[in-house]
Amino acid sequence: MRLLVVNPNTTASMTALIGGAAGAVAGPDVTIEAVNPASGPVSIESHYDEALAVPGVLELVARGGYDGYVVACFGDPGVLAARELTGAPVVGIAEAAMRTAAYLGRTYSVVTTLGRTIGHSWDVARAGGLADHCAGMHACEVPVVELETDPRARARILAEAEHALATDRSDVIVLGCAGMADLADWLSAELGVPVVEGVGAATLEVEKLVRLGLRTSKRGEFAPPPAKERGPSLLV
Repeated sequence: MRLLVVNPNTTASMTALIGGAAGAVAGPDVTIEAVNPASGPVSIESHYDEALAVPGVLELVARGGYDGYVVACFGDPGVLAARELTGAPVVGIAEAAMRTAAYLGRTYSVVTTLGRTIGHSWDVARAGGLADHCAGMHACEVPVVELETDPRARARILAEAEHALATDRSDVIVLGCAGMADLADWLSAELGVPVVEGVGAATLEVEKLVRLGLRTSKRGEFAPPPAKERGPSLLV
């Protein structure tokens, strides 16, 4: 089985981290390739960033050649469009993480990077039918690219997770950024509750769908996009 894990931003060190998180949970017969677009934003922290990132995600998915795809950004950018381009399963890390958390407790809280992204995270939760399980969303106000460089980042994420558990009285923490993928085990030990990171959750979700022989339905909404003139810079 070959799975492509797409980091929608162009930060290579984060792509390596994401690939490691996916590889750590994948089955022994699964080959993980982690990639990022050649151009686009170095991090995704706004609707504008997401819009700029989506063409790169779609270009990578449109190349084909894989049994399934993970989109490794908590806004799940381009996931629906990617499902139109391939029959292979495509899963975003936000939906996968929140769905996994809903199996583990009555409610979960999301701890993410910047507060300005919280509204969109609620949109993803509502679209996946998971908002009723979410007790709250909280931002540690650490920019994505500083997760790797700010020596205070871990402490700030831990403090925000502790605040979320106390405020929301939730049972599970969901990490709201792919750049936090390496913190789940440490945070779980510190907090005493399950901590779900979306890269691993999405990787195993795709692997499960492939093993079940299931593919994206082409009957309706996720049929290939209608043929039309779109200009030379677009994919289809």
